[in-house]
Amino acid sequence: MSKLRRRRELRPRSHRQPGFSRSLTVCLLAISCWFLFTIASLAQLATLDDAPVVLDGRPLLEVASTNQVNADERAEAISQELENLANGNQELYVTTEIRNKAPVLLVNGRYLMTVTQEDARLNRANSPRSLADDWANQLNEDLATALRERSDAVLQRRVVIALVLLLLTLAADRLISYVWRRSLRPLLENVTTPHDDGHTPPAGFNLLLSLLQSLIRFALWFSIITYITTLFPLTRRWSYFLRRQALVGFLKPTLRLGQSEFSILSLLILLGMLLAIVVISGIFANFLRSRVLRLANIDRGSREAISILAKYTLIFVGTVVLLQIWGLDLSSLALIASALGVGVGLGLQNIVKDFGSGVILVFERPIQAGDFVSFGDFQGTVERIGARSTEIKTLDQISIIVPNSRFLEQEVINWSHRNPVSRIRLPVGVAYSSDPKVIKEVLVEVSYQQPQVLSKPPPLVFFKGFGDSSLDFELLVWIADPPKQLIIKSDLYFAIEAALRHHNIEIPFPQRDLHVRSGHLPIDIAGEPQRWRSPLPEEN
Repeated sequence: MSKLRRRRELRPRSHRQPGFSRSLTVCLLAISCWFLFTIASLAQLATLDDAPVVLDGRPLLEVASTNQVNADERAEAISQELENLANGNQELYVTTEIRNKAPVLLVNGRYLMTVTQEDARLNRANSPRSLADDWANQLNEDLATALRERSDAVLQRRVVIALVLLLLTLAADRLISYVWRRSLRPLLENVTTPHDDGHTPPAGFNLLLSLLQSLIRFALWFSIITYITTLFPLTRRWSYFLRRQALVGFLKPTLRLGQSEFSILSLLILLGMLLAIVVISGIFANFLRSRVLRLANIDRGSREAISILAKYTLIFVGTVVLLQIWGLDLSSLALIASALGVGVGLGLQNIVKDFGSGVILVFERPIQAGDFVSFGDFQGTVERIGARSTEIKTLDQISIIVPNSRFLEQEVINWSHRNPVSRIRLPVGVAYSSDPKVIKEVLVEVSYQQPQVLSKPPPLVFFKGFGDSSLDFELLVWIADPPKQLIIKSDLYFAIEAALRHHNIEIPFPQRDLHVRSGHLPIDIAGEPQRWRSPLPEEN
C-alpha cells in the first residue's frame, strides 16, 4: 500500500460530506433566496389604484380602478376570463368596438373589458380608443403564445431542456465547490491572513468566505430556477402567485417599534447588515493584529488585546449608528432591554459572568495570547481569548475551550507571565557506593552542555537525603522557553544517563533484605491433627 493511499485512509471521515447532499441543500437554499429576492420586483404591484392583468404568471396589462370596482378585483376578473379562454384550446382573436361611447375589447365576439379614461391616463395613452387598439394587438400576441405553450410538443421539448439544465447546473455546482476548496479559498486565506505567526483565519472571515461561496452557488441556481419556472405556464403561474402573496407579508409594514413601522423584509435586511458589521469588524481586527501591530514589533499578547478591543468597539459603534440610520429609536427599546435584563439575570448569568471575565482578562492581562499555562491537568499555550471562552492548545496540539470565568476562580500557573524564565527540577537517584561530589560535578557538567539551559542563573544540585535504595539528588536548571520544558527534561535525562554510565555510576533499583529464622525440618505433626491422616488405598 502506497504512502499516498495510507494518508487518504487516515483522514477523518467526518469531514467528508456527500457532494449530492451539499448540492441539494444549496439548491433548496437557492430556491428560498430566489423566492425572497423576487419579492422586490413586485413592489410596484402593492398600490391600490392599479393592478396587472396576468395570464399564466405573465403580467399583460395595467388597469385602473373604476367607480364600481377597485383595480385588484377588476384585474382578477379579466385574468380569470383570459385563463378560461386559453384553456379552451381554440383559436382566439381579440377585436375592439364602441359601446355606450366607450371602447371595449372582445375575444371571439365575447365581452372581455371596457377601456376607461382612467386606463388611458394610467398608461399615458392619447385616448381610450387608441389604448384599446394597442391592447387588442398585444392580447392577440399573448393569447397566441399561451396556446402555443400548452401544446404537447412544446411541453415535451421544454421538459427535456429543464432536465438538461438541471444536470448541467449540478455539474457546474460540483465544479465550483471543487475549485473553491482547492484553489480560491486557500488563495484568499493566504492573501488576507498570514499563517507564520500561528494564527488561523477568524471565525468572521471564515463565515464571510462561506457566504461568498454560497452567494456564487446561489447565483447559479437562482438563474437556472428562474429560467425553468418561465418555461411552463403552471410553474410560472404558481411562482407569480407565491410572489404576489409574499409581497403583502414581507413588504407591508406590519411591525411597529417605537414611532416607526417595519416590514419583515426590512428587518431581514437589517439583520444581514448587522451580521456584515460583525464580519467586517472581525476582518479589521485580524488585519490590525497580523499586519499593522505585528510590523510595530508589539508582543503577541498586546496585539491580541488591542485587536479584541478594536473589534468590539467597532461592533458597538456600528450597531448604534446603523440602528439610528434605520430609523429605530433606541429609547423605544427600553422595555425590551428591561425584559432582556431579567432574562440575563435569571438564565444567562453564566454567559454574562464569562463575558465579564473575558473583559477583565483583556484589561488586566493575567494571561494573554502566547502564554504557556498549566490549568488543572493540562498544559498548553493560550491561542485566543474570546468574549466567552479562551482557547488553549496543549503540547499534543489539542485545543481545549475553557470558560473565561474559570481563570478567575481557580489557580492558574502562568509560566510566561511578565518573565518567561523559569526553573525546572530533575530528581536523580544513585547507588550508595557513589561519591556525592562526583555526582554533583557530573550533573552540573551535563547542565552546561545543554544549549537550552541558561548559564545564568547557574544550575544547582541539591543533596535531598538518603532513600531506601539510593542517594537522592535534585538538579535545578533555568530555562527561557517554558513550552519546551518536557523536551528539555527529556534531553537532560538522556545526557545524565549517558554521563553516569560513562563514570560507572550505578543507578539502583529498589532493594529488600529477607531474613529467614532457623528451625527444624520437617515439622512434626503430632496430636489430634495426626489422626486426620488416612492411609492411601492400596492398589490391587
